[in-house]
Amino acid sequence: MFGLVPFRNRNLPARDYFDQLMHGFFNDDFLVPFGNMGNAFRVDLRETENEYIVEADLPGVKKGDITLQYENQYLTISAKRDETQEVKDESYVRRERRYGQFQRSIYVDNVMDDKIDAKFDDGVLKVTLPKKDKSKKRQGNIQIH
Repeated sequence: MFGLVPFRNRNLPARDYFDQLMHGFFNDDFLVPFGNMGNAFRVDLRETENEYIVEADLPGVKKGDITLQYENQYLTISAKRDETQEVKDESYVRRERRYGQFQRSIYVDNVMDDKIDAKFDDGVLKVTLPKKDKSKKRQGNIQIH
């Protein structure tokens, strides 16, 4: 437009070398298993008139490796994943294992904690949290001072 050249397209040998080094490192297949470490698992929270519904995607996790707690208005979901595969043949080219412990806490108040129900089916955990006071609604706009 005005003869400007984008920074990445400049012909700077040092910059090209650095870009290739970083691109090669961060796009390496070695880092693929670590790609989702910040978000251990996805969680959806819905509210209906009578209850809150939490759905968590936990692929590769066994039902016995999931722990649920509701304490001080926090629902805590803990899960352990262990996907190690033993291969007798030592001529493999690549071997990947995934193991980790994950935990998410969600603030949910106005819950009858003695009637919380949970189901785990096909890698999806569904937790139903019945409301104590069904007439209590969330307020709309918050005034800014």
